[in-house]
Amino acid sequence: MAGAGWRRAWRSRLGIAPGIRSGRTPRPAFLAHAGWRSLALVLALACVGSAQAQGVGTSAEVVAARIWPAPEYTRLTLETKEELKYTLFTVKDPERLVLELETDEIAGPIADLQAKLTVEDPYIKGLRVARNRPGIVRVVLDLKRTVNAQVFTLKPVGEYGYRLVLDLHPLVPIDPLAQLIQQTQDSQAQAPQPPKSPGAPVARLATIVIDAGHGGEDPGAIGRRGSREKDITLMIARRLKALIDAEPNMRALLTRDGDYFLPLNVRVDKARQVKADLFVSIHADSFVRRDARGSSVFALSERRATSEMAKLLAKKENESDLIGGVNFKGKDSYVTQTLLDLSQTATIDHSLRLGGSVLKQLGSVNDLHKPRVEQASFAVLKAHDVPSILIETAFISNPQEEKRLASKPYQDKLARAILAGIKDYIGRNPPRPSSPLTLN
Repeated sequence: MAGAGWRRAWRSRLGIAPGIRSGRTPRPAFLAHAGWRSLALVLALACVGSAQAQGVGTSAEVVAARIWPAPEYTRLTLETKEELKYTLFTVKDPERLVLELETDEIAGPIADLQAKLTVEDPYIKGLRVARNRPGIVRVVLDLKRTVNAQVFTLKPVGEYGYRLVLDLHPLVPIDPLAQLIQQTQDSQAQAPQPPKSPGAPVARLATIVIDAGHGGEDPGAIGRRGSREKDITLMIARRLKALIDAEPNMRALLTRDGDYFLPLNVRVDKARQVKADLFVSIHADSFVRRDARGSSVFALSERRATSEMAKLLAKKENESDLIGGVNFKGKDSYVTQTLLDLSQTATIDHSLRLGGSVLKQLGSVNDLHKPRVEQASFAVLKAHDVPSILIETAFISNPQEEKRLASKPYQDKLARAILAGIKDYIGRNPPRPSSPLTLN
């Protein structure tokens, strides 16, 4: 009786009429109304929602994959719509890096990574992509040498979505001073020795560091014809270096000599490591108005910008680190702030003199956007002991100026004008006696 009473109570709670018997399991009233299929759908949706909440079964779609090889480091970038989870580990004999990605994406951009690899890459010998297990894709990098691998993620910025960045650095970083000395020795050995002039011999070589703005993940401004600032600046920088190296009393070093990204502080550090006499950063401006035109020269300002446009331009150029992709984790903010706060009054004064000489020469090649050197807080100009200027050669957003910037003869004219300005400044302000490139 107790068992029968319990069953009656149970049937009553489920809405089953008393006295009805069936050869199959009784269905509650709400199931009789909705049907078994409706219940299955509800349960399936609940399971999917639970899986999504826990991150189970979701997959980050890879929308772009890029490789940027360079002597200083090689960068591999995977761009996704959602943040991509990963695991990185090394394998010895032979040297390999294994990047495991939590995704089901095996086709498309990620499969094209192998085709993007070049034989000139100094660090990666081979690359293959395969599904390792459900939900995991494995990217294996066969290495030419042991590397210092750094991996980090970037949040969406500008035109980019989420990015997973893998940087392969040499165990011993390239020394820019040793690089400059070797280049100088090579050029002296190859060049025919000119006859000695009766004038005073050259005691030392002035060291000019030329910085081609942007690069790699950071294209800079893009013109209406598709010209990219990073390409234009590198071509002008290379031409300027060749002209400077041909001078008997100067040598030049490029901060970058290829299409790869360098953080702003690295560009500054290179100038300081080689004890540069001058630092010249090459850019090509852009503006919302298509009729904006002319060349400009900028120096650092310790306080406020000399114009609203200078302020906006400095803000845009300083954001290059965000676009190009810098791993800010582990950075010493105190040291960074100390570097930015160093007194630079004397250096800024010389930067303004250099800028004035260069601006005057640029006026013979192009219209000047402003008749004076402007100032703003450009991070790339903050080497406190190196006179530094930033040159906006022209507005790449102006169709006429973009066309000229893409012309090699015009690039040569700009480079020669910059060189003339540098020579005028050095003639008035000889370099300090001590230098790594002192001639014996």
